[in-house]
Amino acid sequence: MTDRLKHKETAAMFTLMVLGREVPNQELEEVVGFTLTGKERRGLNELGYVESDQTGKNNSFVHVLSDSGWAWCEKELAAGGPPPPRGQSTLASALYVLLGGLNGYLERENLRLFQLFRLAEVPPAPADEAAPTGNLEDRIRVAYRELVKEPRGWVGLVDLRPKLGAPAAEVDAVLKELSRVGKVHLIPEDNRKALTAADHEAAIRIGGEDNHLLSIEAL
Repeated sequence: MTDRLKHKETAAMFTLMVLGREVPNQELEEVVGFTLTGKERRGLNELGYVESDQTGKNNSFVHVLSDSGWAWCEKELAAGGPPPPRGQSTLASALYVLLGGLNGYLERENLRLFQLFRLAEVPPAPADEAAPTGNLEDRIRVAYRELVKEPRGWVGLVDLRPKLGAPAAEVDAVLKELSRVGKVHLIPEDNRKALTAADHEAAIRIGGEDNHLLSIEAL
């Protein structure tokens, strides 16, 4: 069961979930009609669900879901929300029916929540741009060579994938096999706070752990 949050805190969590990126208070006001300040902000910060920073001339707050925040949202969807108290609006009750249906879809499609609400769409390649050539392993090596800054350095999968021109499932299968035979190395990002929704989406899960970085020793 997830930690019970008050209505405004829950609304802020779901709004940050859908937007899937850093959101300034001004945008929250425009989207949902309130800002995340005061005890609600401090409470979510203390729980570790939301990371907030002050930026700009006015030191306005900017908020983003943490890994724990994404996990809370996933659990809240799976739980179907709290039992409807007396007086709860029909709209609030219907929202949790909708969220329960969304969770069912994610489970059927074997998707994670951050894969649905992505940070940004990868722009499509121009129509006249030549399609990548060579087999996928070769393309991975070429893309890695273009991105790496030092021998055997680490490259983010979020930067590698757009260069490959292949479906994520195919890339995952090749990377897992290359990792199994020791041709590539895959590790998680140590600084989890630095991860964006796009990093989460690009990660490859091996042995129950999300890996975000890749290194190739021999090119």
